[in-house]
Amino acid sequence: MDGIRGDERGTTERVLTLLGLLQQRRVWTGPELAERLGVTSRTVRRDVERLRALGYPVHAGQGVGGGYRLGPGQELPPLLLDDQEAIATAVSLLAGAGGAVAGAGDAALQALSKLDQVLPARLRHEVRALAGAVESFGGGRTPVDPEVLMTLARACRDEVEATFGYPSSDAAREAPPGGEVRRRRVEPYRLVASDRRWYLLAYDLDRDDWRTFRVDRMTDASARTWRFRPRDAPDAATYVQEGVASRVYAHRACFLVHAPVDTVRAQIPASAAVVRSRGSGRCEVISGGERLDAVLMHVLLLGHAFEVLDPPELGERCRELADRLLSAGAAAPRPSGQGRGTGRIDGVPQGPVS
Repeated sequence: MDGIRGDERGTTERVLTLLGLLQQRRVWTGPELAERLGVTSRTVRRDVERLRALGYPVHAGQGVGGGYRLGPGQELPPLLLDDQEAIATAVSLLAGAGGAVAGAGDAALQALSKLDQVLPARLRHEVRALAGAVESFGGGRTPVDPEVLMTLARACRDEVEATFGYPSSDAAREAPPGGEVRRRRVEPYRLVASDRRWYLLAYDLDRDDWRTFRVDRMTDASARTWRFRPRDAPDAATYVQEGVASRVYAHRACFLVHAPVDTVRAQIPASAAVVRSRGSGRCEVISGGERLDAVLMHVLLLGHAFEVLDPPELGERCRELADRLLSAGAAAPRPSGQGRGTGRIDGVPQGPVS
């Protein structure tokens, strides 16, 4: 039995070595592969068939310039990476997860989580060192500690509790310097990337409710060994977006905007408002702020007709501001060639604005 296991292990190692060679160079002749592997050309042909049975599309060409080459398949088979390739891939994925590649954050973090599971311990310190040398500029996300991001990703994947320090102030406001930091104990569910930041949706065990946390505000994040059974959870992306855009603010407002949903979404960052289609070229905009006037002005400056749906007092505020604007416009001199009594100011009809 030991001899059989040894033969099987030798065949497996040889086939993996063959796969690595096919990934290194575009075309290999049969004799070249046989020499590299120390076997006969017949054994090479058998090992090629083994790779094909595993889903690797190995093509064979005849004549001058012919040989074996690894081609694209219907699905992506596992890849073999040497140490330097694994390090480079991990660092690149960290950069993508940090927002250096637009729209790639979630996929990069998922791929990084898979790579992290099999990455040898001897390579981890090199990945950390190189990751510290990777930065981005422009309108990217708020920088986060890659170790914290990976710790939370592993905790979500393995369904184990996590703990971290977090400012006691409201999660949507800037924590004052030296502010109180409390230890939070959570069941992590999903990491969610916005256009600006990374967030963790988790069930807060001390508050017995779902909470959204900014990853860049966490300190000393660690995963515990205590496993939990996943609860019925809200849609992570929707919950986090609604929380960031409205729930964390002192005031929340809802508008019906007379414009296509795609047009309005292109005008408003996802972190600033939730935009939902209402059909017939209209959409609903939900946003929040410390002052309702500020929210109202943002919607007004979109340049579309709109109505206030909630709160009711905001409709009255619209009428007050409309009267004030009409009064200011009436006292201003009119451009030459424009008569009085048109009933409009800059294309806006007189009367209450709703």
